[in-house]
Amino acid sequence: MSDRTGNRTIERKQSHVDICLHGEVAFSGKTTGFEKLEFEHNALPEIAFSEVDLSTTFLGRKINAPLMISSMTGGYSEAATLNQRLAEAAERFGIPLGVGSMRQALENSSYRESFAIVRKYAPSVQIFANIGAPEVAKGLTDNEIAIMLDLLEADGLIVHLNAAQELFQPEGNTDFSHFLDRLAIITAKISVPVIAKEVGCGISAAAALKLLEAGVKVIDVAGAGGISWQKVEEIRYTREFGQEKRFSLPALDELLNWGVPTAQCLFDISELKNKYPDFSEIEIIASGGIHSGIDIAKSLALGAQLAASARYILKALHEGALEETIETWLNDLRAVMFLTGSAKTEELRCKRLIIKP
Repeated sequence: MSDRTGNRTIERKQSHVDICLHGEVAFSGKTTGFEKLEFEHNALPEIAFSEVDLSTTFLGRKINAPLMISSMTGGYSEAATLNQRLAEAAERFGIPLGVGSMRQALENSSYRESFAIVRKYAPSVQIFANIGAPEVAKGLTDNEIAIMLDLLEADGLIVHLNAAQELFQPEGNTDFSHFLDRLAIITAKISVPVIAKEVGCGISAAAALKLLEAGVKVIDVAGAGGISWQKVEEIRYTREFGQEKRFSLPALDELLNWGVPTAQCLFDISELKNKYPDFSEIEIIASGGIHSGIDIAKSLALGAQLAASARYILKALHEGALEETIETWLNDLRAVMFLTGSAKTEELRCKRLIIKP
């Protein structure tokens, strides 16, 4: 990889973090759908608040709460500090952690430490490697897969699906040909589970079925309603090329807000699990606009095993309130469990959500 290409990749990763923190990148006129739902109150909870147990399991391992710190960054020097602090938080709370795309670690060994550092500071929790769908479609060698997994002593591999982001990215790779075939090769050969994750446009039931048939064990819906990576890349495109037009204004508005809302993804994929017994044990991660313990609770009631957050966690980290934010979210979740009479998270998954009047 040339220095010029490497520098551009580093600049892109740094700008992603900056834009996510400070840019107007939320969906416009489209929400997660959580705000339309509420729990039915249980006037007879029959439990003590102190008895509420947030622990659950994920991919066969106990975790202390149904929350995951979602994939964010890596591949440049400053990312090592961010990943260290995220790893420290994951270890303290006993929750899983995903790293950002590891393409840079495959292209330049100089930046592998920015990923490897997470295992040093989170020795006991589940950590997940991450690579993009275009890299899978192009073809990953056994050595490349081994590098990603070995760097982290990874408990699984996240494959992120980002067609809309690549479409808007100035240097995006929009060749997704043969992706499913090559994904199936990976799931068949590696010893750890593969998680398929969108990055903010959601995974429909039809797409989820194809991913499960290809051997994926977990679907991270990453639905619409949180961050729009199309908007992140449109900001970068405008900075680089000014007001050069690629799309008509009416189309641009719809494309920037493209996607299936998070709550709809959860409902549809949960129904899919009920319809196909072979996939009944598949686990679902709710992400895309998760920003409170109430969202986590609603995610579980809609069929998720746990919820995950990236942007709000990143903002909390930037503001020096990472651990305080996570603790507050977990207390939100405890409150919902108490008010629905759910001593354990498994019980919360059976509680009724109603549409707000």
